[in-house]
Amino acid sequence: MNDFVASVFRLIVRLLVVAMGVVLFLSLLAAVMVLALAWVLRAGWARLTGKPVTPWVMRMDPRSGFSTAFRSTQRWSSAGAQRAPEPGDGAEAPVASRRGGILPGAAQVTDVEARDLR
Repeated sequence: MNDFVASVFRLIVRLLVVAMGVVLFLSLLAAVMVLALAWVLRAGWARLTGKPVTPWVMRMDPRSGFSTAFRSTQRWSSAGAQRAPEPGDGAEAPVASRRGGILPGAAQVTDVEARDLR
């Protein structure tokens, strides 16, 4: 009796896995068909109006990600090397960093009182 129940259970699990695979395949097929229909309608509209058919392109250069990250690390590492001048030092403009310190335009603010940072 155990062999019969085990084989029936195995059959049910296999049918369930196959059904899940069929559902996944059909949903991916439907998504591809919707994209193809959108592309055909877009191309047909462009031909109908006399405009050139432009392809869908990725408007991002993959190489720009590295340079963005590299510039970001330079900004954070160089901020620690700069010293914010004291108000009585005679410096013209305080050095601004994005992580903390004095913000640009802080000298023009007159309606608040400055307090020490903890």
